[in-house]
Amino acid sequence: MMAAVAGALSATGVAHANPRNSNKAESKPEVAPPKPENVMTPDAALARLMEGNRRYQKGVAKRHDFLAEREALVGGQNPYAGILSCADSRIAPEYAFDSSRGISSSVASPAISSIRKNIASFEYAVEILKTPLLLVLGHDGCGAVRSAVSSLADKTTLPGHLPSLVAALTPAVKAVAGQPGDQVENATKENVRLGVDALKNATPLLSAAVNDKRVRIVGGIYRLADGQVEIFA
Repeated sequence: MMAAVAGALSATGVAHANPRNSNKAESKPEVAPPKPENVMTPDAALARLMEGNRRYQKGVAKRHDFLAEREALVGGQNPYAGILSCADSRIAPEYAFDSSRGISSSVASPAISSIRKNIASFEYAVEILKTPLLLVLGHDGCGAVRSAVSSLADKTTLPGHLPSLVAALTPAVKAVAGQPGDQVENATKENVRLGVDALKNATPLLSAAVNDKRVRIVGGIYRLADGQVEIFA
């Protein structure tokens, strides 16, 4: 994928540097995106996500024609949203937003370090696939955050590679230390905020896209009890 990104971005740079080549590129007929309905503004993309989430909460999901979608997407993709969510098995963005294959979902633990590791994927989504919306999605009752809070409070070391997860979540846990309310909830939301900030400030591509209003980057939390997604960052 990164080779494709480099090639695409290099081609863009050459086109800008050489007006003659740029004119040739512009003379070519535009190829229709695989899913034209996914071409939208960042605000419209967020509204679509939230409409899907309301359907999901009510249990009135749309019927998706997966056969037709597979055929349409063989030659390419143009997702309207990129989502970084927790690896928790109870969180499934395509279900939570009642979406077909229009979402580009990069699933990982939403610790700040994981978000930084996924920046290249989101750069690809925004610059190459023209995705207008990125969402960092946490959830209540997160076992990873709870373990980090406990480990830091008790000064215990978890087995295996789990300490690296605690280290990644430590900035969020320490940032909310002493605040009123549930510490796990507070740390979960702070972790999402840190992730949103990391993506917004990721130079050179994502930060430029945010400034140009080509992409909107938001943060939310998924409620396990009723499936509601609250956008708060």
